[in-house]
Amino acid sequence: MTPKERIVAAIRGREVDRLPWCPFFTYWWDAQSEARQKAGQPAFCREIGADALMRGPTTAFTASDVLGMAEVPLGSSYNLKDDLRGASISRKADAGHKYVSWETPVGSLEATLTFSPQGGTWFVTRHPVRKKEDYKTLQWLVEHMQIRPFYDEVHAQIDEVGEDGLVAPLVSPFLKSPFQSLIEHFVGTEQLCYDVFDFPEVVEQTIAAMGAKAREAVRISAESRAEAFITWEDSSTTNLSPELFRKYVAPEIDAWGAILHSAGKMLLHHACGHVEALLPIIAGERIDAVESVSPPPTGNIEIWDAQRLLEDRVGLIGGIEPVKFQRYQGRQFEAYVREILERTARRHYILANSDSCPPAVTEENFRMVGRLVREYPVR
Repeated sequence: MTPKERIVAAIRGREVDRLPWCPFFTYWWDAQSEARQKAGQPAFCREIGADALMRGPTTAFTASDVLGMAEVPLGSSYNLKDDLRGASISRKADAGHKYVSWETPVGSLEATLTFSPQGGTWFVTRHPVRKKEDYKTLQWLVEHMQIRPFYDEVHAQIDEVGEDGLVAPLVSPFLKSPFQSLIEHFVGTEQLCYDVFDFPEVVEQTIAAMGAKAREAVRISAESRAEAFITWEDSSTTNLSPELFRKYVAPEIDAWGAILHSAGKMLLHHACGHVEALLPIIAGERIDAVESVSPPPTGNIEIWDAQRLLEDRVGLIGGIEPVKFQRYQGRQFEAYVREILERTARRHYILANSDSCPPAVTEENFRMVGRLVREYPVR
């Protein structure tokens, strides 16, 4: 089988010639040489005996930048534009901070993003929605977003990767489901918990507007040549309860899955946190695989236990915990990977390092996994 055939078969629960090994290079890749980055991830996957699953490298659409992330590395990959009709967006920066503000006919919002030198990433330190009236402004911004087809970049990546892997563009203009985006980008975990109980109708009106705009992007995406898509849900009970997940997140993902499945496409749900209590709900979603499930200490469930909870209803991608991927070397790492291979079912499974990859992970650890998956028969 080609790497692409192997990945697709595993996601769909079909027979494979061997277990796919699909490393997730986020953060690790940024620390690599210019020559390696220019050669590309599929070439490096061939070198280490892996299969290239390109998770969220871009989008099949352009979207107005209501996230305020167009100028940070994550946002710059996702074709965010300053084209909000009837509104203005301004950006300022100083050492380690970016300040974004939106002016609309119904109100204004301001957000602060801060750079973490240790993590090498930007994150929101002052959310733009801080009071009830701000939801009205956010809803106005969302309703005036422009979502347009933008297939050239996705199709060029698909052509470049070919049979060496599977390209899974990001499917949401909010990077994730509306409720999860409120948690991470717009409101914050604690404030949103208060708001959803204090004035649920206001929050839900905003969620409905975001959902309509997200489904517009999903329908556009489904018309592209991409065969699979991903949503960066970051699902975890560290920032939402199973009840909130069941009420606000799962139905939106179901709607996306219905659109994509009607076009013969696949949907991957990125769930990199504490998901043990969420997996029974995720198992019923209209998705094809849950991606980046991580054992402790990053997550809270072993991969074989996750397989048991999912009951083979959807595929599973993950298993190698990022802290251990970095710290374990030689025989200790080999024994760790062998335990995963011996205790997991092969069907509907792709072995991967879960979530982000620390820059200090050695090349030998990548190569070792590539050798070990070839020693174990499909069963």
